[in-house]
Amino acid sequence: MIHKNDKYEKGSAKAWMIATIGLIALVVGISVLAAWLFMNYTDQKNNVDSKVDTAVSAAKKDQADIDEVKFAEREKEPNRQFVGPDDYGRVTFDYPKTWSVYVNKDISGGGSYEAYLNPVTVPPVSDVQQFAARVVIKEGDYDKVLATYDSLVKKGDLKSSSVSADGNSGTRLDGNFTKDIRGSAVVFKIRDKTLIIRTDANTFTADFNALIATIKFNQ
Repeated sequence: MIHKNDKYEKGSAKAWMIATIGLIALVVGISVLAAWLFMNYTDQKNNVDSKVDTAVSAAKKDQADIDEVKFAEREKEPNRQFVGPDDYGRVTFDYPKTWSVYVNKDISGGGSYEAYLNPVTVPPVSDVQQFAARVVIKEGDYDKVLATYDSLVKKGDLKSSSVSADGNSGTRLDGNFTKDIRGSAVVFKIRDKTLIIRTDANTFTADFNALIATIKFNQ
């Protein structure tokens, strides 16, 4: 014979077991959820930290690049003054002090005057070598010298425009002079001679523009 108390005890035990299993399942579920949330948080945090680190590194590099450019520009100052021979109009202009000057041909024996300027050192002179600036004073008529560029202007390799320096009018040429030389040049008449100042690479355009703004010579 089964007593009521036995039924009650068995029912209580069964209910307790169900409640215990439910509680265990709930605890396990909460633990799994907590673990998933923590892993998701950690992953998101790592991603955010990584993005922040990347952004900070990029910002530091950008600032370093800006500072390097500013330092390089400051290093160019104060400018030095280039002075050409008196017999050829005494051409003068300002150039960065970080540039060196090499006179390839003087006028002791007559003929053309040639000087080359380049940052730090001046490489060996050649037609294909690029220089920050070339200075050539030719014993030739201004119009005839300009005519040597006519074919390049007509082809569209060079663009011709007017320029002035110290009250003197001249011609500016921009574009491809050869397959190795792409830059700008200014051409001025000095007495019975012709002055040509050219930069051989667009890298030096800003320095070249600053340079030609200071050109002076005697007529």
